[in-house]
Amino acid sequence: MAINYQKLLNFDIPQVEQKLTKRDTMLYALGVGLGSDPVDLNQLQFVYEENLKALPTMAIILGYPGPWHAAADTGITRSHVVHGEQGFVIHKPLPVEGTIIGKTRVIAVLDKGKDKGALVLTACDVRDKSTDELICSLTSTTFCRADGGFGGPSGPVKAPNPIPDTPAQQVCDLPTLPQAALIYRLSGDYNPLHADPAYAAKAGFKMPILHGRATFSVVGHALVKTVCGYDPLRLKSMEGRFSSPVYPGETIRTEIWQDGSIVTFRATVPARGVTVLNNGRAEIS
Repeated sequence: MAINYQKLLNFDIPQVEQKLTKRDTMLYALGVGLGSDPVDLNQLQFVYEENLKALPTMAIILGYPGPWHAAADTGITRSHVVHGEQGFVIHKPLPVEGTIIGKTRVIAVLDKGKDKGALVLTACDVRDKSTDELICSLTSTTFCRADGGFGGPSGPVKAPNPIPDTPAQQVCDLPTLPQAALIYRLSGDYNPLHADPAYAAKAGFKMPILHGRATFSVVGHALVKTVCGYDPLRLKSMEGRFSSPVYPGETIRTEIWQDGSIVTFRATVPARGVTVLNNGRAEIS
C-alpha cells in the first residue's frame, strides 16, 4: 500500500494531555544513563527528588503522541520506520511535575524516491495546562524506509549543519546500559523495535536498537556535562540527524566544537566506527 499523501498531510493528530510526576522525570533521566555514578551530585540532581531538575532533552518526550502514523490508512510500513531527525527549543524551564498539553501537527511529507524512502516532518508545541504558557517547541522527522516512490514532493529540506574539518575541541564518552532501551521505553515510546528481537529482525536489525530519542538524550547529557557545567538551564536548543542505530550497551562518543553560544556536535560509536548522530547544533546561554 502506497503512502496516503493527503491523509498524512491533513492528519489531525490528537492533542495529548500529560500529567507529569517527579517519578516520570527521574525515570527518564535513569533511562538515558544519569545516575551511572550514584554519588555524583551533578547527576543526582536529575534522579533524586530532593531539589529535582529536568534534563533539557526531556522536552522531546513531553506531549508525545505515540505511533499515530501506524493507522492503517496512512500507508506507512510501521516495521520499517526509524527516527530521522529531532530538535527542540526551550522557552521556559521544563517542569519536573505538573500537567502539560502537547499538540503535534504534520508540516511536510516528502518523497525521496522508491529506493530511498519517505520523510514525515512534524512539529509540536508543548504548553503548561494551567497557564497556557509555551514551554518548548519540538521538531521531528520520521524516516519511512519502505515507503518512497508515492509521487509526492521531494523538498524543500533544511540544509544540514556543517561539521568542522578540524579536530573536536572537546570529546565526551558516555556508556549505555544493555537494558537501556527497556528502561527508556517506559518514558512513553513502546515501539517493539526496541524490545522484541523478532520484530527487530523483521526490520533488518541484529537485535533491538536503542530509541533515537534515547541516543539524542545521551548526547544531550554530554552537552550538559561538557559545555554547560551540569547546569540544565543553559541548554536552550538542540537538533541533529540520526545516521546509524545504536545498540544498547554501546558507548556513545560526542565530539564538540564551540563558537560562543553555538555548539556544533557529532556522535559516534567508536567500537563500530560509525556516526550515529550527525550535523548537530545546540545553543547555550
